[in-house]
Amino acid sequence: MEKRWQHKPIPPPSELEGLSKIINVNPYLATVLWQRGIRDFTTAKDFFRPSLDHLHDPFLLTDMHPAVERIKKAIDGQEKILVYGDYDVDGTTAVALVYSYLKQFYPHCEFYIPDRYSEGYGVSEAGIVWAEENGFTLIIALDLGIKASDMVTLARHKGIDFIICDHHLPGGEIPNAVAVLDPKRADCTYPFKELSGCGLGFKLVQAYSSCYGNPEDAYQYLDLVVVSIASDIVPINGENRVLAYFGLQKLNESARPGLQALKDIAAIKTDLDVSGIVFTLGPRINAAGRVAHARAAVELLISTSLQQANELAEKINLKNDLRREFDLSITEEAIAMIESNDQLRQAKSTVLFKETWHKGVIGIVAARCVEKFYRPTVILTESNHKITGSARSVQNFDLYEAIRACSDLLEKFGGHKYAAGLTLDKSNLVAFQQRFEEVVAKNLTEEMRTPIVEIDVAVQLDALNAKFNNVLKQMAPFGPENHKPVFEAAGVFVQNALTSFKDKHIRFIVGQEGNASVFSAVAFDAMQHYEALASGASFRMAFTVEENTYNGLTSIQLRIKDLKFD
Repeated sequence: MEKRWQHKPIPPPSELEGLSKIINVNPYLATVLWQRGIRDFTTAKDFFRPSLDHLHDPFLLTDMHPAVERIKKAIDGQEKILVYGDYDVDGTTAVALVYSYLKQFYPHCEFYIPDRYSEGYGVSEAGIVWAEENGFTLIIALDLGIKASDMVTLARHKGIDFIICDHHLPGGEIPNAVAVLDPKRADCTYPFKELSGCGLGFKLVQAYSSCYGNPEDAYQYLDLVVVSIASDIVPINGENRVLAYFGLQKLNESARPGLQALKDIAAIKTDLDVSGIVFTLGPRINAAGRVAHARAAVELLISTSLQQANELAEKINLKNDLRREFDLSITEEAIAMIESNDQLRQAKSTVLFKETWHKGVIGIVAARCVEKFYRPTVILTESNHKITGSARSVQNFDLYEAIRACSDLLEKFGGHKYAAGLTLDKSNLVAFQQRFEEVVAKNLTEEMRTPIVEIDVAVQLDALNAKFNNVLKQMAPFGPENHKPVFEAAGVFVQNALTSFKDKHIRFIVGQEGNASVFSAVAFDAMQHYEALASGASFRMAFTVEENTYNGLTSIQLRIKDLKFD
């Protein structure tokens, strides 16, 4: 699929020269930093030298004081506290964090994860009934609850108070809970709006421990926080970057038994970064709730012994293998459905339904269909006599608004610009398919239909030396809003050693006209370019810089994101 290269703004020469001198980096790196809002020595120092002192006061969150005092009242009164959270990685890590903290000094607490299949997303009536039957009088809801006004009211009638810690956009009303911690509340002036659900659980623990314990107690849970930040794909800037930076240190140096067991079973031998979490730990934690019950994920994450954690990790790994089988088979089936149907092939959107598809993996399947066909996609299956589904989008297309335009056909929906979930009655399926296609066709521009490669700056290969790479590494952790810089090099050619591997990837030594430096380059899923590369033609490449270790030697390697032959 042809990709469109989009170049980021370049700073004015005077600003570029000044920044380059102030922080002693070359103009290419100064450009990358300027693009990330780093324009002076102070912001550069904070960026390159994160500190836990940079974390915001948790009491800046609206309702934090009543939240802390309600927990203290519950503990003083020997009330039963229920830590309630979502079944995804963000929710289970959040529950593990708050539950582990409380359980250290307070025995009368338990955790609850709703069943993905029988209860669905959010605070469920079944969960509240269970809490009442078991004598709980305080529920701490994590990564959900901001739209649960009816459930909070029901709980209040049953003598159960709620503290809500949610990072999703509020609806028309804020639930009438004892406290609602959500930086996206219109009346919340908290300086950073993009905390994960687990990040909010961390802020709650940080606040409570600063009043009634050791202010540094919360830091022991930063490995859980970084797993949530990576897996929930929240921006890695501001406070999240500080949390991720120190969370990775904890994860790589002294991870809690549950996470260490997952690392061991995934055969991780080197330090994990954000991307590594996304592809190794995240899917395994998610698998528990996708093919069975997510309670198993929390039990793993709260394990206190490595032996127990290893046993639980083995079970979760088997679930992940099963999840992978479902994922691959359903993806193949979905792709075949599109490719064999002229109407589906020519549509601006993809809406597919099959009643036997596994509910736990349809979000993954939607994402894979977007990769293949690059258009807004909804994958639907049957659950509890209703049609339920997951949706994924392409860059710059607001999926949430497109689904909202179909809201009269839906029983419920939620999500954000690029990912959403929905439920509808079977009788509305065809109408939804037609309406969604109409909305997408009206609002999806030609530019949005082409994948974008965002380029930070064009470079000469001679600039890619050890110092350059060392500065780049200090810009980590990378992720949304702080992506690994993508560079462009023009007038490059295959110097030698052009080879393919696994019938779809390419490796070669790349050189550049007028430059002495050559580098190993690798291009994944790029066999369509093999003949052009073999012809000796010069080309432009978009790439990232990484390190490759082979036979004990580490060298700079260029990972190609796209090639253009002019």
